[in-house]
Amino acid sequence: MHTTHRTFILAGHTVHHVTFDPTTFTDADLLWLPHHAELSKAGRKRKAEHLAGRIAAAHALPEHTVPGIGPSGEPLWPEGVSGSITHSGTQAIAVAVRYPDALVGIDCEAILPDREAREIQDGIINAQEAMCLTRSGYPFALALTLAFSAKESLFKAFFPQVKTFMGFEWARVTELTEKTITLALSHPAGDYPEGKRFTLIWQNNDTSVWTLLKA
Repeated sequence: MHTTHRTFILAGHTVHHVTFDPTTFTDADLLWLPHHAELSKAGRKRKAEHLAGRIAAAHALPEHTVPGIGPSGEPLWPEGVSGSITHSGTQAIAVAVRYPDALVGIDCEAILPDREAREIQDGIINAQEAMCLTRSGYPFALALTLAFSAKESLFKAFFPQVKTFMGFEWARVTELTEKTITLALSHPAGDYPEGKRFTLIWQNNDTSVWTLLKA
């Protein structure tokens, strides 16, 4: 599969960004993964995305180690490392830090069209969060995409602790600024109580947003 790798800095961390051409993917490409047999029944799209994510993760790790795959599809990072992987469209992104118990979550999302954002907002945010996003002054579609992405980053960071699916109602947006978005837990999670706040860093371009939690 044809891929291109670059890096950029987000919240002081090196983020590894891989763009890929899924039309060039073949099943033979998966043989590069130690756990390729576990993907034998996956669809072609899933295989290509997974491969691109692991390529990004390998760039983020010493000696290009490839994270394994857990029972829920989560990446299994080497001992002493915490990290996160995301993919959206034809891009995959990974970040890794040398802290075994760190909360690390990264997410990338295509910016929603305004009409779609209005239609799906009730599944992502409540009325209070909607007011918060409106007060930020950002276009609603961008703000809602950031809320969606930030919650995804938070949930990815928490999964190693909670080992369960966290719906969008588990966290609420309390502030959106030029560079950060803050979430508060609506339920206890892991070692953290209800109400605990986490501030994520975000960036965007004309088509996508990126959010990163490192705590």
